[in-house]
Amino acid sequence: MSNERAAVHSGGCQCGAVRYKLYAEPYGSHLCHCRMCQKAFGAFYAPLTLIRHEDFDWTRGTPAVFHSSSEVARGFCGACGTPLTFDYQGSKHLNVSIGSLDHPDRVKPETQIGIESRVPWYDQLTALKEETTEQAISPDRLAQMRNHQHPDHDTDDWPA
Repeated sequence: MSNERAAVHSGGCQCGAVRYKLYAEPYGSHLCHCRMCQKAFGAFYAPLTLIRHEDFDWTRGTPAVFHSSSEVARGFCGACGTPLTFDYQGSKHLNVSIGSLDHPDRVKPETQIGIESRVPWYDQLTALKEETTEQAISPDRLAQMRNHQHPDHDTDDWPA
């Protein structure tokens, strides 16, 4: 019998150079609207979830780290730039980017924080016109596209 723990979630960066596993269900899932998170994610907010450090493990590669403040280290892929973690120094838990999970749909945000920096039209986003990828991009262009993104599951080797 193996002493290895079973992973509850896995994830990683877009290019596949950095991968990780969560060995427990994350908690405290939230959207952070603070200006630092907006810049770190290049988006209107950062979707994050918490996991205890002992329930998290890097399984491929090592993330690059940027100290966005004296208290926070942000882990990201040095090759493709995918935001992966947000770590308050000395904290018992780690924030993991929900979008980097292989199945982000399984982790629903519960709260919003940093709302003083939330863009004023955030509540209007669901009213925007919607299109599928096939509606937004011509069939000819879609046929020419080749995906270089790592699949949403662990692989023995990457690139394939």
